[in-house]
Amino acid sequence: MRILIVEDEASLREMLATSLGRQGMLVDLAPTLAMAREAVLGIDYDAIVLDRSLPDGDGLSLFNELGNRPLRPSVIVLSALGTLDQRIEGLDLGADDYLAKPFATEELLARLRAVTRRPSTMAQDRIRLGRMSFDRADRSTEIDGVVMNLPRRELLVLEALLLRSGRVVSREGLEQAVYGYDDDIASNTLDAHISRLRRKLEPAGVEIHALRGIGYLIRAVE
Repeated sequence: MRILIVEDEASLREMLATSLGRQGMLVDLAPTLAMAREAVLGIDYDAIVLDRSLPDGDGLSLFNELGNRPLRPSVIVLSALGTLDQRIEGLDLGADDYLAKPFATEELLARLRAVTRRPSTMAQDRIRLGRMSFDRADRSTEIDGVVMNLPRRELLVLEALLLRSGRVVSREGLEQAVYGYDDDIASNTLDAHISRLRRKLEPAGVEIHALRGIGYLIRAVE
């Protein structure tokens, strides 16, 4: 799951990135409205945590970039502008939820889980392939009911492949799903994640195939 945090307060921005990262989420950071606009034009996010009082404008104007998308990310407005009228304004413009500052991080995490479970934002809550099941709500992975403890990057690779099960995912598409736009990506890092994941999926009867020059495909062993 990929999240964009649009927040100009550096300490809060970093705290949120750390908290969401510990939950297995891939997090990108945008301290300004201009950077947020650039991010949403190039990346498909599952959810956006959006501050309103940004140095270059009201965060709610970001909905102008999101309005025409067939699969729009869920948006939680996180703002000190928390009067009743301000909350109504945000919800009417398209926010899925509105949380006033100050807030509890645990509550924000719970609200993120809630909005990304909704049918409009998640095609499948639980994906099954071979003897493996993957729950997108909490990113838990099981083989025959036994939980697999996968590192965050491997979970992101698996999720990106499962969401396109039976179809080829380009290398560029996988890298976009697994790495933030500020991450430095070594040439063989993605290959290492896929190699380790292949071995772990063997007991589930699931294979990851590399198609040279095209991308990767996940499928159940026939």
